[in-house]
Amino acid sequence: MKFFVDTADVAAIKELNDLGMVDGVTTNPSLILKAGRDIIEVTKEICDMVSGPVSAEVVATEAKAMIAEGMKLAKIAPNIAIKVPLTWDGLTACKAFASEGHMVNVTLCFSPAQAILAAKAGASFISPFIGRLDDIHLEGVNLIEDIRIIYDNYDFKTQILAASIRSVNHIVDCAKIGADVITAPPAVIKAMAQHVLTDKGLEIFLKDWAKTGQKIL
Repeated sequence: MKFFVDTADVAAIKELNDLGMVDGVTTNPSLILKAGRDIIEVTKEICDMVSGPVSAEVVATEAKAMIAEGMKLAKIAPNIAIKVPLTWDGLTACKAFASEGHMVNVTLCFSPAQAILAAKAGASFISPFIGRLDDIHLEGVNLIEDIRIIYDNYDFKTQILAASIRSVNHIVDCAKIGADVITAPPAVIKAMAQHVLTDKGLEIFLKDWAKTGQKIL
């Protein structure tokens, strides 16, 4: 499973990238706002750092304007994935971008029917939002499973990019289901290393080591 980092924080991306934990990056207007930087500038910096796909999102809502914005974003770097919303206009733009050979990430997916349309339109990635479904008392990971079954039935090439990841359990569940990619905030990815028994075991080892009176260095 590939790890994409859901942030526009360059320092956080670099830390994970140096450990080999970054296969790509996803951004959106909210993350650009949080970073407080120019979208073109920060996206270019991320693309220079990360070799995998970097999603940059259009903000227009009409297909013609989406296409114009997307083409400008695509000029930032060869590894840009143009991000469009799962609307009819977004699907129209997706088809146009895919026809030109650009990677496309279709976002804000909340149903299997939407995911089918995105695959038919040539999306490189479909981004189902797990956490936001959980927020309305639906099992978000069930959507990942439904899409996996459908895509495998028809050998769709669109990669399932599980988004709106809120917890380590979300990541593990997506891995078991067979999501191609997860995108998560840096803090959630780093939390995967944490376990109470690891902390407890390390504490015991260190106490015992101190009793030996020895030093390694």
